[in-house]
Amino acid sequence: MKISRRDFSKAGLSALSLAAIGAPAMAGPEHLLRKPIPSSGETVPVIGLGTNRYGVGDDAAKRAVLKESLARFHALGGTVIDTAPMYRSSEVVLGDLIADLGIRDDLFIATKVDEDAGGDATHAQIKESMRRLKTDTLDLLQVHNLIAWQDALPVLREWKQEGKVRYIGITTSRARQYEEFEKIMRQEELDFIQINYSLEQREAARRILPLAVDRGMAVMINRAFGGGRIFQKVGDQPLPEWAKDFGCNSWAQFLLNYALGHPAATLSIPGMTKVHHVDDNFGAAHGNLPDAAQRKRQEALFDAL
Repeated sequence: MKISRRDFSKAGLSALSLAAIGAPAMAGPEHLLRKPIPSSGETVPVIGLGTNRYGVGDDAAKRAVLKESLARFHALGGTVIDTAPMYRSSEVVLGDLIADLGIRDDLFIATKVDEDAGGDATHAQIKESMRRLKTDTLDLLQVHNLIAWQDALPVLREWKQEGKVRYIGITTSRARQYEEFEKIMRQEELDFIQINYSLEQREAARRILPLAVDRGMAVMINRAFGGGRIFQKVGDQPLPEWAKDFGCNSWAQFLLNYALGHPAATLSIPGMTKVHHVDDNFGAAHGNLPDAAQRKRQEALFDAL
């Protein structure tokens, strides 16, 4: 039987269930793998939180599940949370949950702009995002999928100069935007890029990721699971024994380790809407990351499936 990550969610597996199939006990936050942001030297945990599925509105039951997951993320040492106005009510839900948990000071909050109506609209959108997130400052502000980036980047720089935004960057999850993305990276001073990269989608490794290293830009990896299709491909096959050489105990960790093992990668932001997602994914933030030879072996295994 082929098992997807969504099947895991529907089955409602608990952290105890994951432990039974080989997930390691969680080490403390002090043992988390961290990588530096090149423009500052500040380090961040290699696992962050993507929130495009946090747009649950006022549904109390769904919010309760997300609150439990967010609390677990924080307890395990997670800090970086990535969101966007485009993610329906995610900013509002996050703002409420973070306030309820009282954890804002421990977090690194990233959101995005996607206005195409000019600078004034972008200023207004940033103010609204901060209101929704219940914060006076943002750690990272990004131009979402390059939307009107020529107008947006000057606005982001204004907010950074005023001390209300710490870092700025651009994002995409679309290979068709890579050519333009690369041009922007070459001509603009950016702290971060966010890009899709996985065993299934490796195009970014050809030019984008090496360029990020050359330009001193942190790399936030989205879609490390390739949109979830990877879980269907691996199905119910057991992990290879050699995956334990870099502390890997589940397919989710195998996929995250691959992405994070690239020298350019700073962190990955998988979606985690259940506590057992958090526990499983944080297994990739402990131990060792695969080296170049091990990553080649991962590619060969995946390509042979």
